[in-house]
Amino acid sequence: MNPGGVLSDPTGVITSDCEVPARSWRCPLRWTKRESKFCRPGIVPFPRGFTFSSGGTLFLSSGIGPNGDGDNTIVAFAEGQNPKPSRLVSDPELSPLDLTVAPNGNIVVSSEHPFGLTDAVTSVREYGTADGHLIRIFSAGRSAEFRKPRGLRFGADGTLYCVARDEVVAFDFASGRCLGAVVRYPRLNGQAVALFP
Repeated sequence: MNPGGVLSDPTGVITSDCEVPARSWRCPLRWTKRESKFCRPGIVPFPRGFTFSSGGTLFLSSGIGPNGDGDNTIVAFAEGQNPKPSRLVSDPELSPLDLTVAPNGNIVVSSEHPFGLTDAVTSVREYGTADGHLIRIFSAGRSAEFRKPRGLRFGADGTLYCVARDEVVAFDFASGRCLGAVVRYPRLNGQAVALFP
């Protein structure tokens, strides 16, 4: 198993996306007393982050892999046995790298489009969970370099943090304004960010 991320769902069950090299597939796994598959293998071609709503819906983003295969989208799984996904987001300018649920219940996604290119457009994008419509786009403008955005987390005060190349960038989520780099660390290539009280 090669885990890419780990979260606790609303019931306290630990879930991770993983790759099993011998079978070359990925899917979220859940750990209770024993490991179990939460959804069928290969449900998305290249997982790029997942999160749960307060109601237990799983949101799983899919990007483009190194070989060019994949689909830039977000799918949703309703809570229940053998959940079946529904395509939630169709945005031609989305290339997801991580996602989280905002305090207002919407999905917030870090994006680098086209993925891996030096002139890629980097942003944080907010989508509605009912129909996947794009609500707004957060941009760093001149407040930060904001290259290669990855992991996202909200602070207790509602500030949104995104780890990027060489820095961690903060956004005032209420206004959408970039607050600039709150951490600068040369050669930082973080994939996730965690906040501690």
